[in-house]
Amino acid sequence: MSEGCETVVIGAGVVGLAIARALSLRGQEVIIIEREELIGSQTSSRNSEVIHAGLYYPKGSLKARLCVKGRDMLYDYCASHHVPHQKIGKLIVATSSEQLEKLHSINASARANGVSDLTFLSKAQIMELEPNLKCHGALLSPSTGIIDSHKLMVALLGDAEEAGAFLCLGTSVEAISKSDDGFVVETRAQDGSFSIVCQNVINAAGHGAVPLANAMDFLDQETLPKAHIAKGSYFQLAGKAPFSHLIYPVPEPGGLGVHLTLDLSGQAKFGPDVEWVTKIDGEVDGKRADKFYDAVRRYWPDLKEGGLLPDYAGFRPKISGPDEEAADFVIEGKAHHGHDGLVNLFGIESPGLTSCLAIAEEVAGQLRP
Repeated sequence: MSEGCETVVIGAGVVGLAIARALSLRGQEVIIIEREELIGSQTSSRNSEVIHAGLYYPKGSLKARLCVKGRDMLYDYCASHHVPHQKIGKLIVATSSEQLEKLHSINASARANGVSDLTFLSKAQIMELEPNLKCHGALLSPSTGIIDSHKLMVALLGDAEEAGAFLCLGTSVEAISKSDDGFVVETRAQDGSFSIVCQNVINAAGHGAVPLANAMDFLDQETLPKAHIAKGSYFQLAGKAPFSHLIYPVPEPGGLGVHLTLDLSGQAKFGPDVEWVTKIDGEVDGKRADKFYDAVRRYWPDLKEGGLLPDYAGFRPKISGPDEEAADFVIEGKAHHGHDGLVNLFGIESPGLTSCLAIAEEVAGQLRP
């Protein structure tokens, strides 16, 4: 069987859905291809559900620009579409006097990115705000928030479908080839195989994005990044949360450290840690709790033994490996690879959720008018 449309978006995570929405609202005929049976069932549903302020990323990077822009767009979108969220605020804490200098570095980085609302807190101010918190100093980020990521994705999909987009779940992309007018996307589903002839292909496949690009024989394979998987385990707190803000230690290589986040019901969880793996396996190893206790007690020494329960694991689709400098988002259109209508998205990990609406605008801008 053969179908035709203007644009195929591969991947129905939060970024793919945001892109599909943006293009549909611009009048494009869009088909969304998702190999899983549910939207956002990998990276998008297995994260901290935090709306990031844009503090840590290098000045001028896509992560810095799209996070700050996307944060404001996302707050506006949540308000207009009744997506549950809360601007709860975050404390970045120095658990030793040596880390105080790092707080100044984070503040400088934030200001360079256009985030000027951070406040330094003394020990006395911290005790008044969060009496259970132990640290030498902290930065308060009032524009950090939390969100219901599933309801966000449902809203994005609803907008896209209302504008005419069509979602194909349980459908894998087998091959992508060039045609006279664009591309041919070969797909397979339970009820058989079909081809889609289209002008544009958006590769927003998350963990599958690099392998999918590697299968496009018209691309220069030597220019493509290498894919890595960073597993992050989360542990739920048994009992009532001791804090009213998100609590983050200073960042560590590969991630933002074992932080405390709250969901919209007030339930606290800790994580993620960083474990480099070669395949996606959602099992949380209870033995990893030992390191969690050590990390959390640096800022919350009253954490009781047995207070952490294995919860879930997330997986970051990284394009930088262990001991490598963290890679920026990669969004490659014609200017990079020379092919009209193709946009590849690589390494769209955190802050991908926060940046999703801004990423969608970036992708739309790389397509031919």
